[in-house]
Amino acid sequence: MNTALELIKASPVFHIATVDGTKARVRPFGFIMKRNNKLYFCTNKTKDVYKQLKQNPDIEISHMASNATWLRIRGRIAFDETREAKAKVFEQMPDLLRIYPKGADDELVVTFFFTEAVATLFSFSEAPKNIPLF
Repeated sequence: MNTALELIKASPVFHIATVDGTKARVRPFGFIMKRNNKLYFCTNKTKDVYKQLKQNPDIEISHMASNATWLRIRGRIAFDETREAKAKVFEQMPDLLRIYPKGADDELVVTFFFTEAVATLFSFSEAPKNIPLF
């Protein structure tokens, strides 16, 4: 696995850190996809994470791999509220239809993507190294 996307997709959960006022907030996420040469995620407009991202679009992702390495992706996001982006989410993860039965027509679902990002792989035995996003 040589890219950030490959590492993250190898396990079901990664964590996204946002800022809530002056406090850090971290929560688990399970959806990531490549679309338009960008890393995309999705959330619900009623969640605190959405409000935090609207206030401050700088985030960091953390992911621990099974081989005792960990990945951090630090960057800035933007929202993509198009139906096409949402349709791609449900195409790639149809299980989300259990939560959002309207699928791409659900007005609460929103996608966001990195507009800029740096992925760094860390380990206890080697110096950190930047890796490609995908």
